[in-house]
Amino acid sequence: MTPSNTPTSAAPASHHAPGGGFRNPWPSSQVYGFRDFLKWTLVERRQKARRPDPDRSSFPLATANFITPRATPDAVTLTWVGHSSFLLQLAGLNILLDPIWSERASPVQFAGPRRWVPPGVPFDRLPPIDIVALSHDHYDHLDAATIQRLASRFPAAQWLAPLGVAAFLRHRGARDIVERDWWESTSVIGLEATCVPAQHFSGRTLGRRNQTLWCGWTFRSSDRRVFFAGDTALHPEFSAITDRLGPFDLAILPIGAYEPRWFMGTVHMNPDDCIKAVAQIKQAQEGSRLVVTAGHWGTFKLTDEPMDEPPARMREGWISAGHAADDLWIMKHGETRSLG
Repeated sequence: MTPSNTPTSAAPASHHAPGGGFRNPWPSSQVYGFRDFLKWTLVERRQKARRPDPDRSSFPLATANFITPRATPDAVTLTWVGHSSFLLQLAGLNILLDPIWSERASPVQFAGPRRWVPPGVPFDRLPPIDIVALSHDHYDHLDAATIQRLASRFPAAQWLAPLGVAAFLRHRGARDIVERDWWESTSVIGLEATCVPAQHFSGRTLGRRNQTLWCGWTFRSSDRRVFFAGDTALHPEFSAITDRLGPFDLAILPIGAYEPRWFMGTVHMNPDDCIKAVAQIKQAQEGSRLVVTAGHWGTFKLTDEPMDEPPARMREGWISAGHAADDLWIMKHGETRSLG
């Protein structure tokens, strides 16, 4: 696979911090710091009772039925592995999004957020992987052990990453890596992938905050267009992304890890924010049908809302907004769905 190294446009300078690294360029996008994290976890959690989580059995595993070894070029399937990890089959290619197969989203496997549900696709059942697309470097999206396993099993895979992440991948065995800034593209066997804006932050340690970029990705074949928003808060660029790279057949948008709102609101969408993002996308869709898949929920307990709240709120908001029920995919772990 030979990528194009020519950006589609010059990257906007506003998300590049003057002293190096990156920042969110929009008003009211200030990300809270470690002191605020301590206030939340050590003070607020002791003062406020958290709503109970459901029994883990309320998240049953489905049996994945993606097409092996590859789908036909005109087919589009999506399988939810869990959290933000999806297997997308598009243009005859197998694409992994933010893959994590480890038991914990953590720098160590004896502590940190643990899976509620096993991966929806056992690692050994994966089809040949052509592309791995990454949104940023947080532990629940960029997992070192998973990267090493994928790089060993699929050495010819093309890796797509935002600026600054390539060194991490290369150190763990990935070979064919393309880094992109916002609005820059690459081409892989007729599929165009574009790095697009997101509102979040980066850093796997306190001293490395925002030294690497965060993003979403769009994928365009000859007749299908898919938008993976990555890990993001609500921001004003959803319309611009759709104007420039849509209309989209499918959008994968995050809906979980949002409480307490004062702390999480600038980095994670809740279902209400997701509905607002959909409104931006649909405004630029020019009447084209849009299917929305909800991600970033139901796998790791990261924040204070009950684990089953995000999909319930998303369904309610979706119907209240007047959208067709069939155009919202709330998937079971391991479930595969296909675009008609």
